[in-house]
Amino acid sequence: PGAEGAPKGRRAIANRMTGADGAATLTQRLLAFSRRQPLAPKAIDPNALLAGMTELLHRTLGETVEIETRLGSGLWRIEADPHQLESAILNLAVNARDAIPGAGGLVIETSAARLEGPDLGEGAEPAPGAYVAISVIDTGIGMNAETRQRAVEPFFTTKDVGKGTGLGLSMVYGFVRQSGGHFRIDSEEGQGTAVHIYLPRLAAEAAGEEQGAAATGPRGGRTGTKL
Repeated sequence: PGAEGAPKGRRAIANRMTGADGAATLTQRLLAFSRRQPLAPKAIDPNALLAGMTELLHRTLGETVEIETRLGSGLWRIEADPHQLESAILNLAVNARDAIPGAGGLVIETSAARLEGPDLGEGAEPAPGAYVAISVIDTGIGMNAETRQRAVEPFFTTKDVGKGTGLGLSMVYGFVRQSGGHFRIDSEEGQGTAVHIYLPRLAAEAAGEEQGAAATGPRGGRTGTKL
């Protein structure tokens, strides 16, 4: 009995470990949505980060999706958790792939953006200013107005049972807002979807630029006339 019970005991322990890992992942995703996950922000070159993900994206999305990367020139650095940012981009890319029936195309692009009040929306928390936009654009089935409004709700999904947790977009949304950024979805049924995440420019660089501009201003000499 002891010998027979050992494999059963190991299976029971393995099942418990699997359940514990699943619960930990769910907790992490909910913390991400509620903006309470621990982050380790660093200065990031967004183009370098995206270029380093190229092979991973191709392996993950498979051969049926053609990936095009468009990297903006002269981008500012941003301050964010690099691992969470990679996870967010991967989540968006997988969601885009799942929305493409059969073969299709996917564009991931970076660009500089200056957001003002109207761009951020009424009551938006992020401050107006300089941002770097990372956009994931697909040629999929698109979303109607109701789906767009509910897209970042935890556990909301339009995928078949067993094919999605409904937490991918909510994680990305929570991470972006916790990082002081902005999140936007542009989509129409039959026209594909574009998800844009805006992360603020690295504050130290912006401050240094302002100081440099002030330092190059005109200086008065010892001879002159006071008006």
